[in-house]
Amino acid sequence: MSNVVAIVGRPNVGKSTLFNRLIGERKSIVDNISGVTRDRIYGFSDWNGKNFTVIDTGGFVHGSDDIFEAAIRMQVQIAIEEASVILFMADVTTGITDLDDEIADMLRKGKKKVICIVNKVDNGQREFLANEFWALGFENTVFLSSITGSGTGELLDMITDFLPDEEEEETTSELPRIAIVGQPNVGKSSLTNSLIGEERNIVTDIPGTTRDSIYIKYEKFGKEFYLIDTAGIRKKNKVHEDLEFYSVIRALSAIDEADVCILMLDASLGIESQDLTIMSLILKRKKGLVILVNKWDLIEKDTNTSRDFEKDLRERIAPFTDVPIVFVSVHEKQRIFKAMETALEVFENRTRKIKTSELNDVMLAEIERISPPTHRGKFIKIKYITQLPLHYPAFAFFCNHPKHIKENYRNFLENKMREHWNFSGVPIHIFFREK
Repeated sequence: MSNVVAIVGRPNVGKSTLFNRLIGERKSIVDNISGVTRDRIYGFSDWNGKNFTVIDTGGFVHGSDDIFEAAIRMQVQIAIEEASVILFMADVTTGITDLDDEIADMLRKGKKKVICIVNKVDNGQREFLANEFWALGFENTVFLSSITGSGTGELLDMITDFLPDEEEEETTSELPRIAIVGQPNVGKSSLTNSLIGEERNIVTDIPGTTRDSIYIKYEKFGKEFYLIDTAGIRKKNKVHEDLEFYSVIRALSAIDEADVCILMLDASLGIESQDLTIMSLILKRKKGLVILVNKWDLIEKDTNTSRDFEKDLRERIAPFTDVPIVFVSVHEKQRIFKAMETALEVFENRTRKIKTSELNDVMLAEIERISPPTHRGKFIKIKYITQLPLHYPAFAFFCNHPKHIKENYRNFLENKMREHWNFSGVPIHIFFREK
């Protein structure tokens, strides 16, 4: 289940201000996607131990100051289909407008959780006037001021109450879930079709999922896994929305639901800023990563072409360079099965469990060889290490002064772990705790 929270509403009600507050107060990083009409489109937030993605739909309206009602209707419709929770925002200073009524009608017909937000309620008189908005018929209505922040705590509590617990997000299947993501026209659909096209009856839906995401089951050559539909395998007559908004929100959902993400690049373009943005999304979500360089058959080659390309690519993606890179031609069906084998290897790396005794024997020897730097004359001693029971590689190092261990020593420990165990394609998370 992907935790996507979409803010919808007519123009100038304060959607972007609320968006900035929801992600800024949580110290999250806003990622930029080039090619859309505004800089800040989506960001990450966490509250009460739950992580979720916030979408600012106002950022997807095309044109300048002339905002067409048809575009707003499209955004609301996409939010109804794709988001987990919808924040419907209105303005107390203008009261209920005809467009507010129309948006409310659309949202009431959907089955998603909706929170009605009455913004700019920053004094007693406006709080009295805000009671008018109960007439829109939403049980969950919050009065707040996105500028001052009053009321946002109550809103965040309500949002997280509607989101599933992390354990509930996992599907009942233990099969790896692989998502193919990347910019348009890099060959995502062609790769999917090449993998499933030889045996049509392998396409199935996982029953019981809370969203309408399509999972494609692959069973062939002794391999079994799910491909998550990011290319939009839907009937043509249903794809009539704002495609740019649709593709972004679907990609976010696919990353959330996957165990491993295959980031596809166009060999003729190399890695671009938007690819790096997608990569940062994958790593922040603690997913496995494989980089697939497609259209390799179109590149003029000499003896060192692939070596030089890979070297340049690793320099661009630094500091996280322990990533498998596979050169393929989907059109010629060259090495596409090698790509999937690599993705399955990364899945194994992501689910790797190391015995506590082995972990301590190896890492305590490395720590004894190179100890943490002292802090103001205090010696830092790491006594015990254990792997945390999470669905991604995370380790707790117990020591006497956990707050004084520098980032460069954390990097040293991670590099040593990668030397001793295969975590290729997987981010490692190290926590220092007081013994």
